[in-house]
Amino acid sequence: MTDVHYNEQALLEQLIICTEYVDKAERYELLGPLYRLTIPIYERRKDYQALLGCYQHLTKAYAKIIEVTNSGKRLLGRFYRVAFFGKAHFGEDEEGIEFIYKEPKLTSLSEISEKLQNFYEQKFGAGNVKMIMDSAPVNREELDSKLAYIQVTWVRAAPEGVSPASSSGEGSFDRAHNIRRFVFETPFTRDGAARGPVHHQRLRLTHLTVEYWFPYVTRRVPVIDTQIEEKSPIEVALSEMESQVVELAEIVNAKAPDIKKLQLRLQGSVCVQVNAGPLAYANAFLDPTLAPMYPDDMVDKLKHIFKEFLTVCHTALQLNAKLISSDQVSYHEALETNYYKLSHSLSGMLGQPLHDILVNGTLSTTVTGVELESSNA
Repeated sequence: MTDVHYNEQALLEQLIICTEYVDKAERYELLGPLYRLTIPIYERRKDYQALLGCYQHLTKAYAKIIEVTNSGKRLLGRFYRVAFFGKAHFGEDEEGIEFIYKEPKLTSLSEISEKLQNFYEQKFGAGNVKMIMDSAPVNREELDSKLAYIQVTWVRAAPEGVSPASSSGEGSFDRAHNIRRFVFETPFTRDGAARGPVHHQRLRLTHLTVEYWFPYVTRRVPVIDTQIEEKSPIEVALSEMESQVVELAEIVNAKAPDIKKLQLRLQGSVCVQVNAGPLAYANAFLDPTLAPMYPDDMVDKLKHIFKEFLTVCHTALQLNAKLISSDQVSYHEALETNYYKLSHSLSGMLGQPLHDILVNGTLSTTVTGVELESSNA
């Protein structure tokens, strides 16, 4: 066997092992690129049995992609920011350093916190480790120098080219592969409280960039850059309403709509109290007596998103009417009643009757990143 043939065979064997592990990791999207390396070798060898196996595996993989995309049941892991404080315990490679940890499946905040606490208590002794469970900036001068502190925060992957408002979650391949940017949100108000009325509610977004791309050979990667962004109350309202529109539009546009998701999202959108949800934002920022307090462009954009919101809710109601069984008619009628109550309250602030909103309503891809296929009433 020549060296060239031996090297080719060794490469082929490693690539086949890769396909097996990629399959086990449920990263089916990577099988195509891998087989594009192996198939030419088999074709040159006229190894049709091996080619048959390749294409059979690819067929199953692509079918699996469709299945998990429609079901949303693939779980590719969660990410957490972990920061260590305490020179008496942590070395230079950890103390004061932030890491992004990749945890399997649906690992919760409490699970990773307990795991880290147990690990470092075995290392430093029981009672010497204290967990910091909030995401607020840590004042190191207030920490006890004798203790080891660990701050754990759930972070959202923020891959380039994927809309921040998209509801695609942890099962989305794009949100779990080739990523090195993450973000977490910290609500705050000017008076120091974390929460307040919507016209006082602000949001701090902490954007983190890690040294290497995930997935990586280790489960944690150090953070090398941190950027802070703050949103004003009306910007928080814009972001929240945009997310609601996108999430509902994605459910409506699904090839196989999930009626449970549809009804949960509808109920959360239209069955709201005056002091909560969409109506609270409208009362705070679109009321004619209050709107002049905010930038005109922000108010106009919020009005536009509210029109999209009413349009997509109406389309979702129409879809729900088609999907429900006979025993859910009363439930659907209650949703419709709440929708029209909400619409009546909003139409005055939007300066446009509901009928005109629905007739002219289309979802703007520039605003939401998701196009509603049946946008007109």
